[in-house]
Amino acid sequence: MNEVILKMTGIDKRFSGVHALKGVDFELRAGEVHALMGENGAGKSTLMKVLTGIYERTAGTVELFGKEVNFKNIAESQKAGVGIVHQELNMMNHLTVAQNMFIGREPMKNGMIDDAKMIEDSRELLARIGVSLDPSIKLGSLTVGKQQMVEIAKAISHNSRLLILDEPTAALTQPEVEELFAIMNDLRAKGIGMIYISHRMDEITRISDRVTVMRDGEYVGTVETKDTTKDEIVRMMVGRTVYTDKKEASTCDPNAPVVLEVKNLDNGRTVKNVSFTLRRGEILGFSGLMGAGRTEVARAIYGADPYNSGEVYINGKKVEIRQPHDAVRHGLCYLSEDRKRYGLMLIKPVSENTAISSMEKFTHKGWINDSELKEAADDYNKRLRTKTPSMDQLLKNLSGGNQQKVIVARWLLKDCDIFIFDEPTRGIDVGAKGEMYELMQQLADQGKSIIMISSELAEIQRLSDRVIVMCEGRITADLDIAEATQETIMHYATLREEA
Repeated sequence: MNEVILKMTGIDKRFSGVHALKGVDFELRAGEVHALMGENGAGKSTLMKVLTGIYERTAGTVELFGKEVNFKNIAESQKAGVGIVHQELNMMNHLTVAQNMFIGREPMKNGMIDDAKMIEDSRELLARIGVSLDPSIKLGSLTVGKQQMVEIAKAISHNSRLLILDEPTAALTQPEVEELFAIMNDLRAKGIGMIYISHRMDEITRISDRVTVMRDGEYVGTVETKDTTKDEIVRMMVGRTVYTDKKEASTCDPNAPVVLEVKNLDNGRTVKNVSFTLRRGEILGFSGLMGAGRTEVARAIYGADPYNSGEVYINGKKVEIRQPHDAVRHGLCYLSEDRKRYGLMLIKPVSENTAISSMEKFTHKGWINDSELKEAADDYNKRLRTKTPSMDQLLKNLSGGNQQKVIVARWLLKDCDIFIFDEPTRGIDVGAKGEMYELMQQLADQGKSIIMISSELAEIQRLSDRVIVMCEGRITADLDIAEATQETIMHYATLREEA
């Protein structure tokens, strides 16, 4: 199956103040998984949006299945056989799973929507990718990972001959990744070509046939996956070597004061009698499979979700945190795993997104000092190397990874003492991951305390001084990093409570 089904030549795209794509070439063969890689802001998602008609290209040609095309919207590209699963979920939480999957193409019976058939068809599609869900429940009640699987099933439902997967595994557990890869291998055998965008090197080397690398909106090169190495791909992406060695020993002073203590936290369902401590300057990793309760613990501590019983102490003093405002007042901040849903104001500028939690710093006698605000926002975003033409740029025009950096800059500007990072590098490329790791370690070295929730074991091992492992809402282990091997972590992550 060597037939070229997609050929993009000299693709150029300009936005206001940004030259996003600069003469990019790309091709895809039938039955091929072609990985598209590059740092955040490199232009990967923009190139795919040009292909699917979301963006109109400034210059260049696109040939699909042997014919030149110029799609005006995503409906045209879907009709032509192109399916896409976006990095950021584009679904409606107030509708059911089935309604999300078939919106705009609902099955009809006697002039009315056939809900029974829509639910049954949705169940069959989900079963094809190994997901057992009730299609009649509201999408918003699902975890981010399950929502992602629904969107994958929706894309497959269009019987696409070309499938674009933009960070499809970012919120998936390893078993869910295995299910996805099984589906991809089945689609590959049927001659369907797939463009796979991911920053997870292990996935790229395992699932892809070829890799194309972009940098700063330009084409860098294409290599056969079997003939290259991870290090070579990383060098093509960032022009330097990125180190992610395991931390061999804790760098936190064992006698450092306890800044956060949680006692017997319980919500009756997803958090069960959770107790732990966090010391000044410590990075405490929370590991576990999806549904283990890690995010639920973080949201309860932060006041985003209620809990039935338990106590929270900050610097030895019992505190009542019933809403996020209380947490921030006590010097605790939370970077959500679902930043688009809980942290971003997409139609506001970078400056406002950065400073929204620190407005009192820039308000004098009832007036906001805009120049002072923008200067502070610019300073913190420069520290994180956020790629934006200016502080006036609307957040929606930044890549997903750069949007995330803006939220991190927000909490750095707020100067909190306790940081909760929930999946801090989700959707971030290899080079930006290295920068984030350096930043988090610098914060810890400065005496800040960090709770880091991550589904990537390599990330847990790279940063943590100590590792809390959870399973089904319970803490099953509290490990020093020296003893936290991947095998040990996974053992405790699957250690279910005996009946």
